Amino acid sequence: MAESGEVTIVGQGAKLEGTVVSAGSLRIDGQVKGQINADGDVMLSPQSQVEADIRAQNVAVAGRFKGSIVVKGRAEISSGGRVDGNITSKTLVVEEGALFQGQSIMDQPAPSGQPAPPPQKAEAPPEPEKVP
Repeated sequence: MAESGEVTIVGQGAKLEGTVVSAGSLRIDGQVKGQINADGDVMLSPQSQVEADIRAQNVAVAGRFKGSIVVKGRAEISSGGRVDGNITSKTLVVEEGALFQGQSIMDQPAPSGQPAPPPQKAEAPPEPEKVP
């Protein structure tokens, strides 16, 4: 995770409920319940307990997380981290010793700025010819 610019820290003794918005990156050491929107990265430390929907550039989970994660880049679950929920990202890293219960959606970038084509529907195979 890139440590550039401003980092907002939610301390270990803090409990927040509602929507957390950060223009930079966010490190959570305490408890958050609600929504988290960050223009930068979101880091959940090993002692964190978060029940939220996260939207950010990148996310690293070392604590306990329940909800959904949508990132433009990389989602990482460190050893000892736990995610119960869905993750949408370009890259997903689950280290040995991490727990992930949910669905992973790998979001692929569209080539040369073009919108991604809709998924193709599988056609049913033709009926076999009946021999008299």
